[in-house]
Amino acid sequence: MNALPFPFPVVTWDDQAVVLIDQTLLPEQIEFRRCNDIPSLCLAISELAVRGAPAIGVAAGFGLVLSWRLNMVGENDPKKILEQFLADKKQLAATRPTAVNLFWALDRVGAMTAEMVTKGESAESISSALFAEAQAILDEDVAMCRSLGMHGQELLRDYSTVLTHCNAGGLATGGYGTAVGVVFAAKESGKSISVFADETRPLLQGARLTAWELQNQGIEVTVVCDSAAATLLSQGKVDAVITGADRIAANGDAANKIGTYPLAVLADRHGIPFYVAAPGSTFDAGTETGQDIAIELRDPGEVHQFHGGRATPEGVAAWNPAFDVTPNDLITAIISEHGIIRPPYRENLAKVWGSE
Repeated sequence: MNALPFPFPVVTWDDQAVVLIDQTLLPEQIEFRRCNDIPSLCLAISELAVRGAPAIGVAAGFGLVLSWRLNMVGENDPKKILEQFLADKKQLAATRPTAVNLFWALDRVGAMTAEMVTKGESAESISSALFAEAQAILDEDVAMCRSLGMHGQELLRDYSTVLTHCNAGGLATGGYGTAVGVVFAAKESGKSISVFADETRPLLQGARLTAWELQNQGIEVTVVCDSAAATLLSQGKVDAVITGADRIAANGDAANKIGTYPLAVLADRHGIPFYVAAPGSTFDAGTETGQDIAIELRDPGEVHQFHGGRATPEGVAAWNPAFDVTPNDLITAIISEHGIIRPPYRENLAKVWGSE
């Protein structure tokens, strides 16, 4: 099996390009995709070559570095560069509507850039500051996920078995992981943890990505069909369900990969704790409840195709929402870099991240 350094180099900057592990090719191939302009980066995000809310945020940060530097070619006036920069920012924002980290990173880097332009900073100094800010987003994400993981692993006893859904490991973040990061941290703490990974239809992020990551790090993993989760839980083979999140509303409702909500219902039915692991960049105090979260609808062709062939009759329709929302009353606790957050979520999230 091919190995990568850990934390995984999910998004990096190299010689005027945003470089991504092409996750559409895993686990068969480990290849890196160079995005030399904004359209190619937008395509990579849309095609899920890079995916997972924190990883998308990191990619967006470096994308704005790329935008500024490309627009500097033949132009030294920061105000004129800013015009195209803002257009590129809008283009990046249109790629994925649900993951709040995308907008968080774009707004963070965009606000800093606009402020520097207003202050009359040079194009070169803004370029340097942009890169430093994008790198800081990456470094902060790895640090947040390590801290999150160490808090989360305290919820797991030695020899625990965890059920995950989709991919919330290093590939979905700056390189360390959220839900799977808890497992990595447990291993670093000397615990023996085994994992059941939901395959996660229709794009099999659990089977392709989570299983690959865990195997890469020497952690016992078994892939199960999504429809087998109920039986698995009913037989007492799981000690905890841990998932990531792409956006958490002010009241604690959490949007994550489609199929997460049913797992929360099943965990509640069988008395198994259901944890959501996410860094602060995934929280959205401006979204009141899960009903206010925009859910991305993806190409029905992803449902029609399976293993390179057609899985449905010609002419049959397919509905393909990318995410669902788990109500806060089904979430046992939220694992963050600040510790374990328990109900009541609106009050306790506000204490951690502020009410605004």
